[in-house]
Amino acid sequence: MADVTLTIGDRRHTVACRDGEEDQLRRLGGLLDQHWATAQRAAGNVGGERAMLFVALMLADSLDEAERRPAGAAESAIATRIAEKLEALAATLEKSGENP
Repeated sequence: MADVTLTIGDRRHTVACRDGEEDQLRRLGGLLDQHWATAQRAAGNVGGERAMLFVALMLADSLDEAERRPAGAAESAIATRIAEKLEALAATLEKSGENP
């Protein structure tokens, strides 16, 4: 077992995890910390427990939104952008071939 110290807001929390999971735990702690200031304001700057509840709600909302997206939507958008860039590149190459 390994111990990882996470800083969320102005508080430090030491959390145990399995060996090899330290980086993942730090990344997740970073996600919590990214939302901390907004959650603190939403909680009325009273109590860390209430702010942590707001952080959890914000992350749950993000997860819910991601789960409701159609499967493959992100991959499809990426494929479309790649195809558009390839078409633009092909057009450029064709034009440069016409003007030797």
